Amino acid sequence: MLKILNENAERWALLVFYILLVATMAIEVLRREIFAYSSIWGEEVVRYAFIYLAWIGAAAAVRERAHIRIDVIFNYISNRSKTLLYIFGDLVMMAVAVLAVYWSWETVAVSWKFGSVSHGLRVSMVWFLMAVPIGFGLMIFRLLQSLKRDVADLIAGRPVFEGAKLFD
Repeated sequence: MLKILNENAERWALLVFYILLVATMAIEVLRREIFAYSSIWGEEVVRYAFIYLAWIGAAAAVRERAHIRIDVIFNYISNRSKTLLYIFGDLVMMAVAVLAVYWSWETVAVSWKFGSVSHGLRVSMVWFLMAVPIGFGLMIFRLLQSLKRDVADLIAGRPVFEGAKLFD
């Protein structure tokens, strides 16, 4: 069960948020064009679903090493150097993610303290602001997995996992 969750957790979450986004947007377009009426809640649902989609998608991209990068230099260096550069990049990204979780958590705490709610849905803003710490928390988890894999590859002398190539 954990293996399936590890492989597909982001995919399932992305699917849920994508369906929510598309269905709500379609309903709102039909309401606006046919009935000349739109709601503020529909716009908010789409906005916040898109935010969750982006942050969870970023964590999924970390898992697959699918972020955009300039990797020309990797064609000219040894496998060991390549692995060390990937480890260095993951460590830098980890530092940024830890800082992002810290600072975004402060925003969530302030929202929780003052009980702010969204304008249309009248739901606590904590649920929407949690997208950032959840996304970066998932990134940290995936970066730890990536670092473990890269260190094991370095020790075993295997080529580093580079993810899928866009143009090959």
